[in-house]
Amino acid sequence: MAEPARPTRVTMTEGGPFLVEGPVELELPDGTTVTSERPVVALCACRRTKRYPFCDTSHRRKERPARSQAAGDRAAVSSDDSPADQAATS
Repeated sequence: MAEPARPTRVTMTEGGPFLVEGPVELELPDGTTVTSERPVVALCACRRTKRYPFCDTSHRRKERPARSQAAGDRAAVSSDDSPADQAATS
């Protein structure tokens, strides 16, 4: 007697993609199908990917601070206690 097929596992990652055990065949909203023979397929959940429906790790990119804020942060980092300042005053 044949063993029953085990269910496909889908893992939802916080802030990341859906991981689907493959191989998979996906039907897109326009009716086209995409197949992948990979053992695990990462499907985009953030919609930032350039390879939709597959994840390209775009969710990892952080927003850059505004220029004025970044300049202020750099000014806060350079203090009188920095090694460069200590060498200049020695």
